[in-house]
Amino acid sequence: MSFAARGTERVAEEELSSLMVRYQHGEADAVEKLVHNLSPVLWRYLAYSNPSRIDTEDLLQDCWLRIHRSRHTYRPSEPVLPWIFAIARHTRLDSYRRRRRQASRETLMSAPPEVAVAPDEFGADRLGSLLSPLPESQQEVIVMLKVTGMSLEEAARATSSTVGAIKQKLHRAYAKLRETIQREKEGLRNK
Repeated sequence: MSFAARGTERVAEEELSSLMVRYQHGEADAVEKLVHNLSPVLWRYLAYSNPSRIDTEDLLQDCWLRIHRSRHTYRPSEPVLPWIFAIARHTRLDSYRRRRRQASRETLMSAPPEVAVAPDEFGADRLGSLLSPLPESQQEVIVMLKVTGMSLEEAARATSSTVGAIKQKLHRAYAKLRETIQREKEGLRNK
């Protein structure tokens, strides 16, 4: 006979099986009782390989989402805990693989690289004041294309937009910048 720990109590496998069947039939109180009974055990299982409390909380939540999505696959004639822990194991392994993939793509540096500053004729403050009257989306496009050197296609992907939309934003931004610069030139001549 297998048991799940709940605080100082122990919940019998038969009760867990009954709760799981009721959960499959959509009974809300069964879900609440299952989560209440099994979360401490799942927490300990997920936490042993994960030092971060926040990551463990995320894993536990992901595990319950997976249990919810696959609850229809549970067979009442089978014990609940092995079924639940198989899902928890896959949740933990998927998280481990995801962290490994991310770590393999990251490059550790002993010190941040020197940033090459492109010479400009009026400085970053001037650029900021020129761009400030523009809408945020137009400022973003100009910075992506002209300051960071991205291509139109790269800027479109980065903003979840089309190349045509980027060109349109750029055209409107240039028109507004020409007006601003022209007004400033006229203001200097009139002084």
